Amino acid sequence: MHRHERPGPEAISVSSPRDGHPVRRSFPARITLAALVLLLAAIRPAGAVEVSPSEILAAPDRFDGQAVTLQGLVTNYRARVSQRGNAYYTFDLSDGRRPVRVFSFGDSPCEDGMTARVEGTFEKLKRPAQHAFHNEVTATRVTCR
Repeated sequence: MHRHERPGPEAISVSSPRDGHPVRRSFPARITLAALVLLLAAIRPAGAVEVSPSEILAAPDRFDGQAVTLQGLVTNYRARVSQRGNAYYTFDLSDGRRPVRVFSFGDSPCEDGMTARVEGTFEKLKRPAQHAFHNEVTATRVTCR
C-alpha cells in the first residue's frame, strides 16, 4: 500500500507505542482478539473454590474471606426488607450434612426444597452495624432448580 492510499476494511493502522510507525492489524486478527476477550470474561474468577457446605464448616478459618461456589438444598428461606428499604433474602444451604447460611440482596430465585448453586464470599464472622453473623456466604450469584 502506498502512503496516500486508504486501507481497506480488512486492515486497520495503529501507531506503535515504541517507534510511531503504523502497525497493521487484519480483520481476522481483530475478530480473534474479540473472541478471546469474550471467552476470558465468561471464565469464573480464578480464586473461586468449588466446595460443599460441610467442607466449609469443617474448616471455616481456611475459607474465611474466600470466593466460593457451592450447591445444596435450600431450607429456612426468608425474604425481608431492610430498614433502609433494600430487599434481601437468606436461606440455609445444606449438602445433607451441615448447612451454611446464604445472604444476598434482591429477590431470590429460590424456595425451600429447591437445589441451589451459590457463588459468593464466605465469612466466618460478619459484623454489619450492631449484628454479628457467623459462617455466612454473601452471594453474588444464586441459581435454583
